[in-house]
Amino acid sequence: MTLQAIVNLCGNQYNMLPSDRIKLAQDFKNFAQEQAKIFLQPDVMGCKKGAAVKVLNLYAGIGGNRRLWEDCEVTAVELNESIAKIYQDQFPNDKVICGDAHEYLLEHFAEYDFIWASPPCPTHSKLGILNYNLGHKLKYPDMKLYQEIIVLQNFCNAKWVVENVKSYYEPLIVPQEGGRHYFWANFRIGNIESKGTPVKGKKGLTADVRMKAQNYEISEWHGYDGDKRVLFKNCVEAELGAYIFDCAREIIRKGNTSQTQLF
Repeated sequence: MTLQAIVNLCGNQYNMLPSDRIKLAQDFKNFAQEQAKIFLQPDVMGCKKGAAVKVLNLYAGIGGNRRLWEDCEVTAVELNESIAKIYQDQFPNDKVICGDAHEYLLEHFAEYDFIWASPPCPTHSKLGILNYNLGHKLKYPDMKLYQEIIVLQNFCNAKWVVENVKSYYEPLIVPQEGGRHYFWANFRIGNIESKGTPVKGKKGLTADVRMKAQNYEISEWHGYDGDKRVLFKNCVEAELGAYIFDCAREIIRKGNTSQTQLF
């Protein structure tokens, strides 16, 4: 029965027999249930078994956090063109955008089920104090980090996490902590400490050693002329990235199951 048919019948309900009124009520209930099923079939994480999760991976780098993610459709945003090409080689099925992750988040956050952002950390890192003491120019902390957290906290319905290093100052918004990381998220991550082991070594640890230790195979650098060691050092441990992703997916699956049961 269509909605218009139900509306027409409702207009005549006072002329109905009691049995017809009962049937009308049942028809309306059936209609509402069918509409609910349609509404609950969006592109939402975990809503349908086996459905791919739509993920936005910001400041993607070479994809350390993303390496063990499964059953997902990933859009990665990276500003450096050479790094973006290296990422694409590692994850050929991902959509890679070479652009400003900060602006992309503001314009597209509502299009995804899960968002991961790892904005640049040098102006927040404890190394900032060391560098200043060594005579380097002091820089203001880049407040884009907190701009993104505030926007996500107040406007984003997806599950999200913003990762950064532990800062030399008291964080302005209380994060969750794990290893060398701060995590701001709209879900409880859990036992972060036991997930992933960062590659440790002396300052002179070569890029080849880091690449092997982190199980990367990169044969084409696409003209990248920066310090290759930094690319690996900036990677979030793959196991940690997978653990956080799975935490978010499980929470949303449970939430969608409960919502479906309401109907």
